[in-house]
Amino acid sequence: MAFIDVLVQLIDATIRVSVPLLLACLAGLYSERAGIFDIGLEGKMLAAAFAGASAAAVSGSAWIGLGAAVLTSIFFALVHGFASITHRGNQIVSGVAINFIAAGSTIILGQAWFSQGGRTPSLSGDARFQSINLPGAEAVRDIPVIGPIYSEIISGNSLLVYIAFLMVPFTWWVLFRTRFGLRLRAVGENPAAVDTAGISVTWLRYRAVLCTGVLTGIAGAYLSVAQNAGFVKDMTAGKGFIALAALIFAKWKPVPAMFACLLFGFLEAASIRFQGMPWPFIGKVPVQLMQALPYILTIVLLAGFIGKAIPPRAGGVPYVKER
Repeated sequence: MAFIDVLVQLIDATIRVSVPLLLACLAGLYSERAGIFDIGLEGKMLAAAFAGASAAAVSGSAWIGLGAAVLTSIFFALVHGFASITHRGNQIVSGVAINFIAAGSTIILGQAWFSQGGRTPSLSGDARFQSINLPGAEAVRDIPVIGPIYSEIISGNSLLVYIAFLMVPFTWWVLFRTRFGLRLRAVGENPAAVDTAGISVTWLRYRAVLCTGVLTGIAGAYLSVAQNAGFVKDMTAGKGFIALAALIFAKWKPVPAMFACLLFGFLEAASIRFQGMPWPFIGKVPVQLMQALPYILTIVLLAGFIGKAIPPRAGGVPYVKER
């Protein structure tokens, strides 16, 4: 039973840790399927986390925090779109610039507004998204296997966790079962053909960028208003880059993206759970090595275990309308 308890706690932690990765991965999926590479997922998520925690701390409402996070992320997404779509700038440079701006401005504004070394005030009560207990969770808690799965893994999560995993089938439906999704995939492969059909390539790509902004905004709000009780410096800790690696590993498909994010989340949860514990024949593994596990996996997968991952053919290439 002790093993079952440890396993349930590990799976529960995996799900919670995977949520920002999954939302950022799906955000990148929309944008890169439309031909816009977005290395600025990290920066948008960090800015959204700061805006969400700041607004929630001032207003006392988690929903206002979520709205501020999404609007901030959309703003940065539109900046990226303006640079790379309207002005046909280098998409990598634009994304890196957003990362730098977010990393610096969140610390400066946090210190100027709250005088807590770049942190925001601690959130509590209605200023945070609370856990939702599903019907019957307490009644089945003591039933072997089924009880812990339902009461601790499925139940007891915040609303944003359920939204993140519901976005997976929704994204699949949008991309592969709607006219918008068909056009979005087409503009990432052959924008000239889309333009010839009388469809605006610019407007389609801007809509994809807006989808990216909304999802990274939710991811940032989850970090600061749901998972944690406020914003701290660099709290995204490279999650935007890991999400990009998961997206490549999943070959730009939503369901494999979910499993890739769960894999990365499992390693991060395991590194937190088992750091400092003695291992048979090895002894105590250094904490730093356990903390580096998700990043080591990222390098290993990208180096040789992904196979041939072919991005959208028009990805990263500004579209110039033929006259």
